[in-house]
Parts: sequence; C-alpha cells; structure tokens
Amino acid sequence: MLRSSSLFSQMLGLISRSGFAQDAKAVKADRNAKGFTSWGHFVSMIFCQLAQAQSLREITSGLRCCVGKLNHLGVKEAPKRSTLSYANAHRPWELYELTFYRLLARCREVAPRHKFRFKNPLMSMDASMIEMCLSMFDWAKYQSTKGAVKLHLLLDHSGYLPTFMLITDGKTHEIRVARTLELAPGSIIAIDRGYTDFALFSRWTTKGVWFVTKMKVGLAYKVIEERELPQKRPVLRDQIIALTSEKAKRKCKQLLRRIEVWDEKNEEQVVLLTNHLKFGATTISAIYRERWQIEMFFKALKQNLKVKTFVGTSPNAIRIQIWTALITMLLLKYLQLKSKLGWALSNLVALLRWNLFTYRDLWAWIDDPYETPPENPGEEQLSLPSIGLGQHAAMNA
Repeated sequence: MLRSSSLFSQMLGLISRSGFAQDAKAVKADRNAKGFTSWGHFVSMIFCQLAQAQSLREITSGLRCCVGKLNHLGVKEAPKRSTLSYANAHRPWELYELTFYRLLARCREVAPRHKFRFKNPLMSMDASMIEMCLSMFDWAKYQSTKGAVKLHLLLDHSGYLPTFMLITDGKTHEIRVARTLELAPGSIIAIDRGYTDFALFSRWTTKGVWFVTKMKVGLAYKVIEERELPQKRPVLRDQIIALTSEKAKRKCKQLLRRIEVWDEKNEEQVVLLTNHLKFGATTISAIYRERWQIEMFFKALKQNLKVKTFVGTSPNAIRIQIWTALITMLLLKYLQLKSKLGWALSNLVALLRWNLFTYRDLWAWIDDPYETPPENPGEEQLSLPSIGLGQHAAMNA
C-alpha cells in the first residue's frame, strides 16, 4: 500500500517532534522567530544534505518546487534566502547537537554487535581536518594562508555509529579532546599514535579501559617477559614491557604490551602498544586494523554529504551544517541497518536524492527501490470492453 507522505517525510518521522520541540525550547531556538520555525530550519538543512544543494538559492528553490508536498514535512512554505541565511547565522547550533544524540539513542536500538567474539564495547577515535578558504572564513585561521576546522569523532563499532563529535579550530590537538572523554570500564579504544599520552594511558588502565595503538618510534623500554607466539600467524614478537625513560615511567608505571606483526598487504612491520595483557596477539592486531573503519566513516561523510563546501560563512552556520550532516548520516545508517538489501552508502544517498518526494512506503522502498508504484494510488486502470468481429464490422460500416 502506498503511503500518503513522501520518503523524505517518512525519514523525518524518525526524529521525535516532541523531543525536538522540547530541545528547541530548552535552547530558546524560536526566540524572536517570525514565522520560520526551528523545525522549518531543520527540514531545510536536512534537505540541503540529502539533495546536495550547493547554495542557499538551491535549498530554497528546491523546496519551493515542492511547495504542495511540504505540508507532510511540517513546513507551510519554503523559506526565503535571507531568512535561511539569518537562521544559520543566529539560531543556536546546540539544538542540532541535542537532536543528534536523541537520534543516536534510536539507532543504537537496532545496531548489531561488533564482529569480534569478545563482549567489550569497541570504539575508535580520530580527527579530520576540513579546510576552508581563509578569505571567506577569516575566523578559522589555521596557518598563515589556510583556514580549517577539525572534527573529532568517537566511532562505536557496533553498527559503526558516531557516538561523540566535537568541532574545534584546526590548531586543537586530538589528545586534548581525548583527555576529556569518560569511557566506560571494559571499553576498548583503537587510536593512532598521535594520541600517545602516557598519563592518559595510565588513567585508562586504572579505570579498566583498554587501548590499542601504534607504538612511537624510539620509545625507551625494557622487556619483562617474552610470550609464546601463535602458530601460523604474522606475529613476530609478543612482549610485556616497562617504560624506562624518566618522563614516561613517571606518568605510566603500569606494565604494557608490545606486539610486532607483519603487514603483508603493505609489506611492512607494524609495532603495536596496548595495556590489554590477556587477549591473543592476533586479536590485538585485528582490533588495530578495525580502526580503519573510522577513516572510512570520514571518507563517506565528506564524499556523500555537505561538509566540504558551506552555504554560510559564520562559525554558527558551519556548526549547524556539520551537525545536520551527522544527523543525516545517522538517518542513513538507520535505513541501512533496517534494510535487507545491503545498501552501499553512496548508492543509498544517490537514489534518495532522486526520490525524496516519491510517495512510497519507506520500509518497502529500502528493500525494493526499483519497483514503480502506480501513478494514481488506489485508482484501477479502466479496461475497454471486448469487441467481437461482427460488432467491429458494424462499426466500420
């Protein structure tokens, strides 16, 4: 049966309208609003992401073309460019952060467990730079001739969902953000060696948080124990070590584990450092390889959504656009998790862009997007009565 609302409307139905209204009231998003509500602003920016709109003109024109279908979205009319521009510059971006975490809770309900046998939560953390034109974004100065903001992200490998995101200036180092995180005991986090901080490693170890990272070159240590190597595995060494440099051992007195593995794909030796002393060396190696998923997430975000070019120039507008990109990513992830078709994200984004205002049941569509519904729902095709040869001759006479 055909739905009486578009695919876009049904996607927005995944957002709790009452929760959105509650958050809008909490941050006073509709203060001094004159007709253009926070929900209308939100719909416009999600449309920007899904339709790949390049400018404010494309957003407003695209919505204006569908003015007869906007009622299902909870929007009376398409905004003017000046109205949308003002909203991006002045509406509090915190509303979209709150909306992101509300939707995240819903996505977690359908997310499968990560692929490893252990039950510990597995996460990875990294940051990605978004470069900007310094002449247009002078507030985002990163280098003498470059502008940039940095996205810091924590990815949960159960469903590959982003569970924490922070936008900072380009100069903010990743480790400063990592120090502010409070991870649950038993969690495992995969990080690159840019996050090496022995005071942080010590705090994590004390709290029962396990890390796996790439060991820095030149780190001073002594071997406490040589462990037996697994058979027919690319593990070259498995050692329990203690840090020996005065600065490092003052910050981290706990024993750590050093594992050397052979990376056959890149034909190089990789040295890993972890505080987990019980897992097998091959499991530790697989955990670090799984860190590649956060790189893939950043790549998918930048290639399929609007986080490299912006429709506003103020810091507030940039934050709103990035947060709405992440909300859109959660919506897409939810559809992927519910679908039986096994969508590639790029294909899902492309087909949605062409079918945003198609009237079909969303859950039927994600399983069979190529079925064409009747043009007039519920209306049966009229059939012509059969005409015999005698009647045909009489009519011709």
